[in-house]
Amino acid sequence: MLNKPFFSDLSTYTPELSISFYENVFNWKYYKVDKYYTAFHKQKEVAGLYETPQKFKQMRMPHFWMTYFRVSDINEVVTKAKNLDGIIELNYETTGFGKVALIRDPQGAGFTVYEGNQLNNTRTKQEKNTLIWNELHVSETSKAIPFYQSIFDWNIIEVSNGIYKVLNNEKEHITDILEIDNSYKGKYEYWVCTFGVESINASKELILKNGGTIITEEENRILVVDNSNEAFFYIENIK
Repeated sequence: MLNKPFFSDLSTYTPELSISFYENVFNWKYYKVDKYYTAFHKQKEVAGLYETPQKFKQMRMPHFWMTYFRVSDINEVVTKAKNLDGIIELNYETTGFGKVALIRDPQGAGFTVYEGNQLNNTRTKQEKNTLIWNELHVSETSKAIPFYQSIFDWNIIEVSNGIYKVLNNEKEHITDILEIDNSYKGKYEYWVCTFGVESINASKELILKNGGTIITEEENRILVVDNSNEAFFYIENIK
């Protein structure tokens, strides 16, 4: 389970509005402990949500979905990331929870690494209304690949022009890296989440009804933005 995506949460300026959107779209129910919200689908934990810290509000960082990776030694990962021109936005330890670091790769795509056993794996193979995939969208894969190979010990294989399959040490396909022109993806580099749905058309209607927007419709999935008009994710039919 190490060095692979296992959890995602949403940073939002407006928790109540965001919670309403995702509860209506995915039939989630959020529960709050301290300042953090955890979403459940039926009895299954599926995602997290928190209000964007003031530091990032002042930077006018947008609402966004964050991808998490579990690691065995967070200090080692942070050191490697620094040496490879990564930026460490946050790095802290919480008693009883574990160690967390928010890292930006050399092109600016943000992700979180976690060392500990208190954060559950919520990514499923193919369950409706759950996180089923995470992938990286960048403008230059030549800058991304050496960085991630070093910090996570990944085997990255080009499967077609600009599309790379990522395998871990167990030869498990765990994520993808896509090179996408900025004219299509915008100026940001990012990790994006995919949530499985039973009916992509029904979910699309719910997204639009609750203030979301459709960005692009691909062959088997749709890229959408939630009611913040900033936090985006894919929906895809479960198989």
